[in-house]
Amino acid sequence: MTSPRSLFTPRNVLFLSTEVYPFAKTGGLADVSAALPQALCKLGHDVRVMMPQYGFIGEKKQKIYIVNRLQGIEFEIAGKYIVSNIKSSAILTNKTRIQIYFLENEEYFHRLGLYVDPVTGEDYPDNDERFLLYSLAALEMCKRLLWKPDIIHCNDWQGGLIPALLKGPFKDDPFFKDTKVVFTIHNLAYQGNFPAETFAKLGLPPEFFTPEGMEFDGKVSYLKAGIAYADAITTVSQTYAEEIRTPEFGFGMEDMLTKRKLDLHGILNGIDILVWDPENDINIARPYNTDDFEEGDFSAKEACKQDLCFDMGIPYTEGRPVLGMIARLIDQKGFDLVAAILDKILEADAQLVILGEGDKKYLELFTRLQAIHPEQIGIYFGFHDNFAHKIEAGSDMYLMPSAYEPCGLNQMYSMHYGTIPVVRKTGGLADTVIDAGTAKDRQRPEHSHPTGFTFEEYDPRAFWKALSRALRIYREDKPLWRQLQINGMKKDFSWDRSAIEYGQVYEKILKQPKSHLKQQPGTTIPLSSLQEGS
Repeated sequence: MTSPRSLFTPRNVLFLSTEVYPFAKTGGLADVSAALPQALCKLGHDVRVMMPQYGFIGEKKQKIYIVNRLQGIEFEIAGKYIVSNIKSSAILTNKTRIQIYFLENEEYFHRLGLYVDPVTGEDYPDNDERFLLYSLAALEMCKRLLWKPDIIHCNDWQGGLIPALLKGPFKDDPFFKDTKVVFTIHNLAYQGNFPAETFAKLGLPPEFFTPEGMEFDGKVSYLKAGIAYADAITTVSQTYAEEIRTPEFGFGMEDMLTKRKLDLHGILNGIDILVWDPENDINIARPYNTDDFEEGDFSAKEACKQDLCFDMGIPYTEGRPVLGMIARLIDQKGFDLVAAILDKILEADAQLVILGEGDKKYLELFTRLQAIHPEQIGIYFGFHDNFAHKIEAGSDMYLMPSAYEPCGLNQMYSMHYGTIPVVRKTGGLADTVIDAGTAKDRQRPEHSHPTGFTFEEYDPRAFWKALSRALRIYREDKPLWRQLQINGMKKDFSWDRSAIEYGQVYEKILKQPKSHLKQQPGTTIPLSSLQEGS
């Protein structure tokens, strides 16, 4: 059998992400930015990661060291003389070592928030300058290290300036003449849009501030810069790659994405099975695996359920379903649907546990309801990594009724832990969860290995219909319920599969001439067509 490592020429890959687990995290991007570089490294690539050093990242705790040649990096931004340093650490596993660099600048990054001031709840007003510095420093770092990246892989709007800079002021720099850029959109709703005055700070040619470039409704859009000037655009599921080219999900970027759809690829995220694995998870009450379930032994998962109930302050009752959620408490995550059917959930004698933080209206709502129904609702406001693992292992079902979900990781964590997801059929949720359907449905090949319950219309009645099906099967058809658990645990959500697909994209764009961006609209290229000889 051909080794995946032999499929690719080893490449230098600079991976730019403004959050990387365990150093800084606001969402799934941090998990992706820790796991994907490791999977790429296993394919033979030299992958180096760079992120800002925020005020809460401790140098001793995280073993961050000075790199002499990366000290005293100077730029002028918005008329200010900025001096920064770049330091180094590593992400270590038993199989890989990923070099990670930290951009240190007290004025711009020595703060408690990543993008939002935690005191005011508002975006930092100088985010445009902060992530301009981040982009410039990333390019300067490569030159000082004499390390030429074949690929710069940027993530979300914070890295959107990189492709614009390489096609603007760095266009004739011989150091980067062979460098190509991949821009990954994790959530199109977050765009990095700034006043028109920002453009003067960027040092880009005037023609870049046009509707064909990074101008968006009279503003400077870092996200649109990434879409317009990257050599390839990826997003985190095939369905989401299709959805974002429609007005419903495009957030105003659908026309630009349609123009670039020859270069747009949907690559499903994976999960880090070194971190999320019920057989080796130190956070849960008892370990378990697929073999246990196939032998009919579900005692360890039941012990995890008891432990979860205890920690969330609700009584454990055998046979009583526990529904879990880990998410920002915002409309996008479907909390308006949850609120609309909560009475039905309580009447069905189910228990609901929630971990997250978010909008004040939901914090107040669930605080009030928890006080009224303390035996059925358990809540922890904020993020708690230990509780996140306990919810995945101890819940019977996991709810993700999202209005949109580019990829989603928690439904994959849930299946890997034998917890049944109930999700809206959108984005990565549509690509990963196979509905249980009817007995007749399960005779069809595409539904022969169901893993959960789905609904399509964003409506409380549709959500409740899917959830009530799940509750009925949980209580009345244990053999089918156990098979759903086993099916989910057997699915391959490892990053190895996704890393190969990213490697295919890297190889494709490295073979393209610089002028390839002058294209005609076409159709999204399926990744299978990127194999050698296709």
